[in-house]
Amino acid sequence: MTTKELQLKSVEYRKKILQYIYQAKAGHTGGSLSCIDILNVLYNDVLNVNPENFKSGLRDRYIQSKGHCVEALYVVLADKGFFPESALETLCQYKSYYIGHPTKKVNGVEQNTGALGHGLSMSCGNALAAKLDNVDYKVFTLLGDGELPEGSNWEAALSAAHYKLDNLCAIVDLNGLQITAPTHEVCNTEPLDKKFESFGWAVRIIDGNNIEALQEAFNALPFEVGKPSVIIAKTVKGKGVSYMENTLKWHHGVPSPEQYQQAIEELTSVQESLSLA
Repeated sequence: MTTKELQLKSVEYRKKILQYIYQAKAGHTGGSLSCIDILNVLYNDVLNVNPENFKSGLRDRYIQSKGHCVEALYVVLADKGFFPESALETLCQYKSYYIGHPTKKVNGVEQNTGALGHGLSMSCGNALAAKLDNVDYKVFTLLGDGELPEGSNWEAALSAAHYKLDNLCAIVDLNGLQITAPTHEVCNTEPLDKKFESFGWAVRIIDGNNIEALQEAFNALPFEVGKPSVIIAKTVKGKGVSYMENTLKWHHGVPSPEQYQQAIEELTSVQESLSLA
């Protein structure tokens, strides 16, 4: 897909995220909107994974460590044909598989996640297995900046560097907010780039809501042969909706009918501008 096509796709994904959160009356809105550009580029421009090869041992792996922002993942998986989009009408309903965190009962989901800090460890295991089996697949994981104080992340970071897992790429969705406060007030992890570098990782810092910057970063992998790569993606929580952007209350929140209508109108206006550009 072209950069412009991906930009338009991101806007459509944002509208879908809001639609299903609004209908379900539940969802992690702000973080889903901040990370959707990352998932968009991964699934439409990078990953070798689709419904036909999902059981193949040669497929690329994507593990969403920040599992609470599952709405973004569901919308992308539906768009890629892993399941009918109509299934999302059951989001967060009784007996639905489409619950508030990823589960392997949903086609296209690699791992159950939601207990924060586990995704990088599981991704290291997948990447190490590829090295041991001499199989050429890549492993990607999306981390939230609020989960980085979990010690399991840094145990995994040490292991990834020790085993020279240059087939592993971690992406940090650095939107600066978590459920109770700004991340630097809860537990400051800065300087994040220096921490990862000291653990033996190759690091790039980019604008994580910029499609072209994401494409360039993913195309450059691995950043250094023999080292795992981390993309520190600076994003805006609630990206694309004016009253949600950088606003703590939208970590988890459902728009009112009036707020939903405003959000859709704002995104439609962005779509129209992009189409004319």
